[in-house]
Amino acid sequence: MIDHSQRLMELPAAAEPAVAGEDDCARLKGVATEGACTGVPGVAAVDMEVSDRWNGSSESVIGRPAERRRARRTALQVLYEVDCTGHRPGVALDYRQAEEKYATETLAFLYWLVSGVIRYQADLDALIGRYAPEWPVGKLAIVDRNVLRLSIFELSSPDADAPPKVVINEAVELAKTFGSDSSPRFVNGVLGTALREISLPPKYEQVSR
Repeated sequence: MIDHSQRLMELPAAAEPAVAGEDDCARLKGVATEGACTGVPGVAAVDMEVSDRWNGSSESVIGRPAERRRARRTALQVLYEVDCTGHRPGVALDYRQAEEKYATETLAFLYWLVSGVIRYQADLDALIGRYAPEWPVGKLAIVDRNVLRLSIFELSSPDADAPPKVVINEAVELAKTFGSDSSPRFVNGVLGTALREISLPPKYEQVSR
C-alpha cells in the first residue's frame, strides 16, 4: 500500500477525527516545531500578511482541475503548519509554493484560500461547531479541522467559482489521503450538513438546495 502522507507531502495521518494527537507536530517532516502542539489553533501567531499579498478575488482563477487540486492540497499543508506550529502563514506559503512552482493563476487561488481561512478562522470555527456540535473544534484532529475550514470557506465565499459538489469531493479526498480511516466519513457528514444550511453564492443556491 502506498503511504501517501510520505509521498505527496509532509502531513502525517491524523488520529481519530475528534482528537488531536500531541505528537502530530513531531511527525510533521521538514518543518521546525518551535512549540508544543496542544491541538488548539495558534491564532495568536497568525498575522494578516497573506491577505496583503492577495488583492483580488478568485474570479480570474479558472485553472485546470488538477491545478486546483494541487493548490487545495498545499493550502491544507500550510494551514496545518500554521495551526500546529504557529509559523507565519506567509513564510509557510513561500516555502510550499517555491517547491511546487505554480502558475500565476494557480498561485493566486492558493493565496486566496489560505488568506480567507486565516482571516475568517473564528467564523469558520463557529460554523464547524454548529455543524458538528458533538466535537469541540479545538479537540478535532488537526487535519480534519483544517480540511473543514478550507472547504467551508470555499463553499461560503461569494468569490468562489467551483461547484459545491467539487469542493466537497476534494475535501473528502484530502481526508482520505491525510486523515484517519474515519476522517472521510466525518468530513463528508459535516460538509453535507453545512451545504444544507450555509449561504451559498447565488449562482449555486438553486442547484445545491
